[in-house]
Amino acid sequence: MKIALNLLAAALLAGPAAAADMINGAGATFPYPIYSKWFDTYAAAGGAKINYQSIGSGGGIRQITERTVDFGATDGPMTEEQLMKTDAPIAHIPTVLGAVVPVYNLKGVETLNLTGETLAAIYLGKITRWNDPALVAINPGAPLPDSPITVVRRSDGSGTTYCFTDYLAAVSKDWKTKPGKGTAVSWPVGIGGKGNEGVAGLVKLTPGSIGYVELIFAKQNGIAYAAMRNKAGKFVKGSVESVTAAAASAKMPKDFRVSIVDAPGEAAYPISTFTWLLVYKQNPRRRPRRSRPSCAGC
Repeated sequence: MKIALNLLAAALLAGPAAAADMINGAGATFPYPIYSKWFDTYAAAGGAKINYQSIGSGGGIRQITERTVDFGATDGPMTEEQLMKTDAPIAHIPTVLGAVVPVYNLKGVETLNLTGETLAAIYLGKITRWNDPALVAINPGAPLPDSPITVVRRSDGSGTTYCFTDYLAAVSKDWKTKPGKGTAVSWPVGIGGKGNEGVAGLVKLTPGSIGYVELIFAKQNGIAYAAMRNKAGKFVKGSVESVTAAAASAKMPKDFRVSIVDAPGEAAYPISTFTWLLVYKQNPRRRPRRSRPSCAGC
Protein backbone atom coordinates (compact mmCIF):
# COMPACT_ATOMS: atom_id res chain seq x y z
CA MET A 1 0.00 0.00 0.00
CA LYS A 2 2.71 2.48 1.01
CA ILE A 3 4.75 1.79 -2.14
CA ALA A 4 1.72 2.33 -4.42
CA LEU A 5 0.74 5.59 -2.70
CA ASN A 6 4.31 6.90 -2.67
CA LEU A 7 4.54 6.21 -6.41
CA LEU A 8 1.23 7.96 -6.93
CA ALA A 9 2.23 11.01 -4.90
CA ALA A 10 5.66 11.22 -6.52
CA ALA A 11 4.15 11.14 -9.99
CA LEU A 12 1.47 13.71 -9.28
CA LEU A 13 3.32 16.11 -7.04
CA ALA A 14 6.41 16.45 -9.21
CA GLY A 15 7.51 19.91 -10.29
CA PRO A 16 6.03 23.05 -8.78
CA ALA A 17 3.14 21.41 -6.95
CA ALA A 18 3.45 21.63 -3.20
CA ALA A 19 3.30 18.58 -0.97
CA ALA A 20 0.22 19.99 0.69
CA ASP A 21 -1.75 20.01 -2.56
CA MET A 22 -4.93 18.00 -2.81
CA ILE A 23 -4.65 15.10 -5.26
CA ASN A 24 -7.92 14.38 -7.03
CA GLY A 25 -8.77 11.00 -8.48
CA ALA A 26 -11.78 9.12 -9.77
CA GLY A 27 -12.72 5.71 -11.07
CA ALA A 28 -13.40 2.17 -9.98
CA THR A 29 -15.97 1.43 -7.28
CA PHE A 30 -14.46 -2.05 -6.93
CA PRO A 31 -11.53 -0.98 -4.68
CA TYR A 32 -13.23 2.05 -3.11
CA PRO A 33 -13.52 0.58 0.42
CA ILE A 34 -9.78 -0.12 0.67
CA TYR A 35 -8.74 3.03 -1.23
CA SER A 36 -10.70 5.28 1.14
CA LYS A 37 -9.00 3.61 4.10
CA TRP A 38 -5.56 3.85 2.51
CA PHE A 39 -5.94 7.49 1.51
CA ASP A 40 -7.15 8.53 4.98
CA THR A 41 -4.31 6.66 6.67
CA TYR A 42 -1.74 8.08 4.26
CA ALA A 43 -2.88 11.68 4.88
CA ALA A 44 -2.92 11.14 8.66
CA ALA A 45 0.68 9.92 8.47
CA GLY A 46 1.78 13.16 6.80
CA GLY A 47 1.31 12.21 3.18
CA ALA A 48 -0.59 14.15 0.55
CA LYS A 49 -4.36 14.48 0.87
CA ILE A 50 -6.13 12.37 -1.75
CA ASN A 51 -9.73 12.99 -2.78
CA TYR A 52 -11.14 9.94 -4.57
CA GLN A 53 -14.56 9.75 -6.22
CA SER A 54 -15.89 6.25 -6.88
CA ILE A 55 -17.67 6.78 -10.22
CA GLY A 56 -16.83 3.55 -12.05
CA SER A 57 -13.84 2.50 -14.13
CA GLY A 58 -15.31 3.94 -17.32
CA GLY A 59 -15.51 7.34 -15.67
CA GLY A 60 -12.00 7.02 -14.30
CA ILE A 61 -10.58 6.23 -17.74
CA ARG A 62 -12.51 9.10 -19.30
CA GLN A 63 -11.44 11.64 -16.70
CA ILE A 64 -7.73 10.73 -16.72
CA THR A 65 -7.85 10.90 -20.52
CA GLU A 66 -9.42 14.36 -20.37
CA ARG A 67 -7.08 15.40 -17.50
CA THR A 68 -9.96 16.51 -15.32
CA VAL A 69 -8.42 14.49 -12.47
CA ASP A 70 -4.86 13.86 -11.35
CA PHE A 71 -5.22 10.08 -11.52
CA GLY A 72 -7.73 7.47 -12.56
CA ALA A 73 -8.54 3.99 -11.31
CA THR A 74 -9.84 0.96 -13.17
CA ASP A 75 -10.50 -2.74 -12.70
CA GLY A 76 -10.18 -3.35 -16.44
CA PRO A 77 -6.93 -2.26 -18.11
CA MET A 78 -7.16 0.44 -20.75
CA THR A 79 -7.29 -0.82 -24.33
CA GLU A 80 -4.77 0.15 -27.00
CA GLU A 81 -7.44 2.34 -28.59
CA GLN A 82 -8.04 4.15 -25.29
CA LEU A 83 -4.32 4.62 -24.68
CA MET A 84 -3.90 6.17 -28.12
CA LYS A 85 -6.42 8.88 -27.21
CA THR A 86 -4.28 10.17 -24.32
CA ASP A 87 -1.80 13.03 -24.77
CA ALA A 88 1.03 11.22 -22.93
CA PRO A 89 1.89 7.63 -21.93
CA ILE A 90 -0.15 6.28 -19.00
CA ALA A 91 1.17 3.77 -16.47
CA HIS A 92 -0.96 1.06 -14.91
CA ILE A 93 0.00 0.58 -11.24
CA PRO A 94 -1.53 -2.66 -9.87
CA THR A 95 -2.64 -2.15 -6.29
CA VAL A 96 -4.77 -5.02 -5.02
CA LEU A 97 -6.48 -8.20 -6.14
CA GLY A 98 -10.20 -8.77 -5.95
CA ALA A 99 -13.03 -11.11 -6.84
CA VAL A 100 -16.28 -10.49 -8.68
CA VAL A 101 -18.96 -12.70 -7.19
CA PRO A 102 -22.47 -13.60 -8.41
CA VAL A 103 -24.82 -12.41 -5.66
CA TYR A 104 -28.38 -13.71 -5.38
CA ASN A 105 -31.57 -13.28 -3.41
CA LEU A 106 -33.28 -16.64 -2.94
CA LYS A 107 -35.14 -17.36 0.28
CA GLY A 108 -34.11 -20.70 1.76
CA VAL A 109 -31.16 -21.23 -0.61
CA GLU A 110 -28.07 -20.94 1.56
CA THR A 111 -25.60 -22.27 -0.99
CA LEU A 112 -25.65 -21.99 -4.78
CA ASN A 113 -23.30 -23.47 -7.37
CA LEU A 114 -22.82 -21.93 -10.80
CA THR A 115 -20.67 -22.70 -13.81
CA GLY A 116 -19.41 -20.29 -16.41
CA GLU A 117 -21.82 -21.77 -18.92
CA THR A 118 -24.90 -21.42 -16.71
CA LEU A 119 -23.95 -17.91 -15.62
CA ALA A 120 -23.49 -16.86 -19.26
CA ALA A 121 -26.81 -18.46 -20.19
CA ILE A 122 -28.58 -16.49 -17.43
CA TYR A 123 -27.11 -13.20 -18.66
CA LEU A 124 -27.88 -14.12 -22.28
CA GLY A 125 -31.52 -14.69 -21.33
CA LYS A 126 -31.39 -18.40 -22.16
CA ILE A 127 -31.90 -19.60 -18.57
CA THR A 128 -34.85 -17.66 -17.20
CA ARG A 129 -36.11 -19.67 -14.20
CA TRP A 130 -34.37 -20.82 -11.05
CA ASN A 131 -35.48 -24.45 -11.42
CA ASP A 132 -33.98 -24.77 -14.90
CA PRO A 133 -32.57 -28.31 -15.33
CA ALA A 134 -29.03 -26.98 -15.85
CA LEU A 135 -29.13 -25.27 -12.46
CA VAL A 136 -30.82 -28.19 -10.70
CA ALA A 137 -28.11 -30.56 -12.01
CA ILE A 138 -25.28 -28.65 -10.29
CA ASN A 139 -27.28 -27.94 -7.12
CA PRO A 140 -28.54 -31.36 -5.96
CA GLY A 141 -30.95 -31.02 -3.06
CA ALA A 142 -31.11 -27.23 -3.16
CA PRO A 143 -34.68 -25.84 -2.96
CA LEU A 144 -34.50 -23.89 -6.22
CA PRO A 145 -37.93 -22.31 -6.78
CA ASP A 146 -40.06 -22.40 -9.91
CA SER A 147 -39.81 -18.64 -10.30
CA PRO A 148 -38.31 -16.20 -12.79
CA ILE A 149 -34.74 -14.95 -12.52
CA THR A 150 -34.39 -11.17 -12.32
CA VAL A 151 -31.03 -10.27 -13.85
CA VAL A 152 -29.19 -7.25 -12.45
CA ARG A 153 -26.14 -5.72 -14.13
CA ARG A 154 -24.23 -2.46 -14.17
CA SER A 155 -25.67 0.59 -15.90
CA ASP A 156 -22.38 2.52 -15.93
CA GLY A 157 -18.97 1.88 -17.44
CA SER A 158 -17.34 -0.50 -15.00
CA GLY A 159 -14.15 -2.45 -14.43
CA THR A 160 -16.25 -4.91 -12.43
CA THR A 161 -18.19 -5.44 -15.66
CA TYR A 162 -14.91 -5.80 -17.54
CA CYS A 163 -13.76 -8.60 -15.23
CA PHE A 164 -17.19 -10.27 -15.30
CA THR A 165 -17.51 -10.17 -19.10
CA ASP A 166 -13.84 -11.07 -19.57
CA TYR A 167 -14.61 -14.26 -17.66
CA LEU A 168 -17.84 -14.98 -19.54
CA ALA A 169 -16.05 -14.48 -22.87
CA ALA A 170 -13.33 -16.90 -21.74
CA VAL A 171 -15.78 -19.71 -20.91
CA SER A 172 -18.68 -19.14 -23.32
CA LYS A 173 -18.40 -18.95 -27.11
CA ASP A 174 -21.89 -17.46 -27.30
CA TRP A 175 -20.91 -14.66 -24.95
CA LYS A 176 -17.61 -14.02 -26.72
CA THR A 177 -19.24 -13.68 -30.14
CA LYS A 178 -22.25 -11.62 -28.99
CA PRO A 179 -21.94 -9.20 -26.04
CA GLY A 180 -18.18 -9.74 -25.76
CA LYS A 181 -16.07 -8.12 -23.04
CA GLY A 182 -15.56 -4.52 -21.96
CA THR A 183 -16.28 -1.95 -19.28
CA ALA A 184 -19.67 -1.58 -20.97
CA VAL A 185 -21.45 -4.06 -23.26
CA SER A 186 -24.81 -4.37 -24.95
CA TRP A 187 -26.66 -6.43 -22.36
CA PRO A 188 -29.23 -8.90 -23.75
CA VAL A 189 -31.31 -8.79 -20.54
CA GLY A 190 -31.39 -7.23 -17.10
CA ILE A 191 -32.00 -4.10 -15.07
CA GLY A 192 -29.15 -1.71 -14.36
CA GLY A 193 -27.65 -0.46 -11.11
CA LYS A 194 -25.01 2.24 -10.82
CA GLY A 195 -21.80 1.13 -9.19
CA ASN A 196 -21.20 -1.95 -7.07
CA GLU A 197 -23.35 -0.20 -4.48
CA GLY A 198 -26.29 0.07 -6.87
CA VAL A 199 -26.17 -3.56 -7.99
CA ALA A 200 -25.81 -4.79 -4.39
CA GLY A 201 -28.78 -2.66 -3.34
CA LEU A 202 -31.01 -3.89 -6.17
CA VAL A 203 -30.24 -7.55 -5.49
CA LYS A 204 -30.81 -7.13 -1.77
CA LEU A 205 -34.23 -5.57 -2.41
CA THR A 206 -35.37 -7.88 -5.24
CA PRO A 207 -36.40 -11.48 -4.42
CA GLY A 208 -35.37 -13.93 -7.15
CA SER A 209 -32.58 -11.69 -8.45
CA ILE A 210 -28.97 -12.32 -9.41
CA GLY A 211 -26.22 -9.76 -9.92
CA TYR A 212 -22.45 -9.37 -9.76
CA VAL A 213 -20.37 -7.24 -7.39
CA GLU A 214 -16.93 -7.10 -5.89
CA LEU A 215 -16.59 -9.51 -2.97
CA ILE A 216 -16.36 -6.86 -0.25
CA PHE A 217 -19.69 -5.32 -1.33
CA ALA A 218 -21.38 -8.71 -0.96
CA LYS A 219 -19.91 -9.10 2.51
CA GLN A 220 -20.69 -5.54 3.61
CA ASN A 221 -24.32 -5.87 2.49
CA GLY A 222 -24.82 -9.38 3.87
CA ILE A 223 -25.82 -10.79 0.45
CA ALA A 224 -25.38 -14.47 -0.40
CA TYR A 225 -22.98 -15.21 -3.24
CA ALA A 226 -22.46 -18.31 -5.33
CA ALA A 227 -19.56 -20.71 -5.66
CA MET A 228 -18.15 -20.92 -9.20
CA ARG A 229 -16.80 -24.02 -10.89
CA ASN A 230 -13.20 -23.31 -11.80
CA LYS A 231 -10.98 -24.60 -14.58
CA ALA A 232 -10.04 -27.63 -12.46
CA GLY A 233 -13.72 -28.54 -12.04
CA LYS A 234 -13.95 -27.50 -8.37
CA PHE A 235 -16.69 -25.26 -6.97
CA VAL A 236 -14.89 -22.40 -5.21
CA LYS A 237 -16.18 -19.25 -3.49
CA GLY A 238 -14.48 -15.90 -3.73
CA SER A 239 -12.07 -15.28 -0.84
CA VAL A 240 -8.64 -13.84 -0.15
CA GLU A 241 -7.17 -17.33 -0.45
CA SER A 242 -8.93 -18.29 -3.70
CA VAL A 243 -8.10 -14.97 -5.40
CA THR A 244 -4.46 -15.31 -4.32
CA ALA A 245 -4.45 -18.81 -5.83
CA ALA A 246 -5.79 -17.41 -9.10
CA ALA A 247 -3.02 -14.81 -9.24
CA ALA A 248 -0.29 -17.36 -8.53
CA SER A 249 -0.15 -18.49 -12.16
CA ALA A 250 -0.17 -14.98 -13.66
CA LYS A 251 2.67 -14.00 -15.96
CA MET A 252 2.98 -10.26 -15.42
CA PRO A 253 3.81 -8.28 -18.58
CA LYS A 254 5.97 -5.15 -18.48
CA ASP A 255 2.94 -2.85 -18.65
CA PHE A 256 1.14 -4.77 -15.86
CA ARG A 257 -2.03 -5.20 -17.95
CA VAL A 258 -2.92 -8.83 -17.29
CA SER A 259 -6.07 -10.94 -17.02
CA ILE A 260 -6.32 -13.71 -14.41
CA VAL A 261 -9.86 -14.93 -15.12
CA ASP A 262 -10.40 -18.69 -15.46
CA ALA A 263 -6.98 -19.34 -13.94
CA PRO A 264 -5.69 -22.90 -13.47
CA GLY A 265 -5.44 -24.53 -10.05
CA GLU A 266 -7.86 -26.42 -7.83
CA ALA A 267 -8.08 -23.58 -5.29
CA ALA A 268 -8.30 -20.73 -7.84
CA TYR A 269 -11.42 -18.55 -7.96
CA PRO A 270 -12.23 -18.01 -11.66
CA ILE A 271 -13.59 -14.43 -11.63
CA SER A 272 -10.53 -12.72 -10.17
CA THR A 273 -8.77 -9.55 -11.22
CA PHE A 274 -6.16 -6.97 -10.41
CA THR A 275 -7.21 -3.35 -10.05
CA TRP A 276 -5.01 -0.49 -11.23
CA LEU A 277 -4.25 3.16 -10.59
CA LEU A 278 -3.78 5.16 -13.81
CA VAL A 279 -1.13 7.90 -13.84
CA TYR A 280 0.82 9.69 -16.53
CA LYS A 281 4.36 8.30 -16.74
CA GLN A 282 5.87 11.74 -17.12
CA ASN A 283 4.24 14.63 -15.31
CA PRO A 284 6.82 17.44 -14.95
CA ARG A 285 4.12 19.76 -13.78
CA ARG A 286 0.42 19.44 -13.08
CA ARG A 287 -2.00 21.26 -15.26
CA PRO A 288 -2.69 24.64 -13.61
CA ARG A 289 -6.10 25.08 -12.07
CA ARG A 290 -8.58 26.98 -14.19
CA SER A 291 -9.40 30.42 -12.86
CA ARG A 292 -12.96 31.63 -12.80
CA PRO A 293 -13.86 33.87 -15.74
CA SER A 294 -14.05 37.56 -14.93
CA CYS A 295 -17.48 39.12 -14.69
CA ALA A 296 -17.61 42.16 -16.97
CA GLY A 297 -19.86 44.87 -15.64
CA CYS A 298 -20.23 43.34 -12.16
